[in-house]
Formats: sequence, C-alpha cells, structure tokens
Amino acid sequence: MAVAVRGCGAALCRALLGAWRAAGGGCAATYSQSHCLTTEERSQVLLDLKASGWSELGERDAIYKEFHFKNFNQAFGFMTRVALQAEKMNHHPEWFNVYSKVQITLISHDCGGLTKRDVKLAQFIDKAAASV
Repeated sequence: MAVAVRGCGAALCRALLGAWRAAGGGCAATYSQSHCLTTEERSQVLLDLKASGWSELGERDAIYKEFHFKNFNQAFGFMTRVALQAEKMNHHPEWFNVYSKVQITLISHDCGGLTKRDVKLAQFIDKAAASV
C-alpha cells in the first residue's frame, strides 16, 4: 500500500505514518531506519559527520559534502560505487558532478529530514572516497 501525503509538515507526516504503521501498515524494521533522528541522535551523529567534512544545510534538514578527485574517471568511479550501494539501500543521494568535483546532499524525503539511513550512506560515501 502506498501512502502519499502532500503539503503537510514533517511532524504531521511522521504522525500519520506512525499511525498507519501502528494500524498494521509497513514494516517496523524499515521504519527504524527511516524515522527522522531525534535531537539527541542528531547531535551525536553530526559531531562525527562534521569531523569528516559533512555540513548541515541551513535551509533544509539535510547534510552536504563536496568531493574533489584527480580527474573525471575517478569521480565517475566513485559515483558508481555510491550508486550501487544507494540502490542496495534503496536510498538515493541528491548529487551534482562537474569533471572531478562531486557534490552530495543527503536527506530522507519520506520524513523530511535526516535518518539513520542518511548516516549509514554518508559513512559509506566517506569510505568510498578514501579508497579512490
């Protein structure tokens, strides 16, 4: 069953999604990865992410990082590794590439903010960039 809620705030969407799941919809395991981080969870994970170069976006509840590679082939190879992992996770980044530069924004659109999936994908992205 697909649920589409347009034009509502993130808190209302989370409440509706929670009620739908409590009524038997969805999967608890997926929900544990896709609920927005609490203030405490957010503070904890953002320290590590910021230390590795990620930054918070002021206009949205998202994180951003820019990567620079030696050339286009390295940048594209990196993006391919990230794309394969993103597909496995069913969690896709917003990104932009020009020659050797890759800009990545992570946000979970289903909750309108950061989730554990964003954190896990950011950690994978950092490892993938370090291995290029």
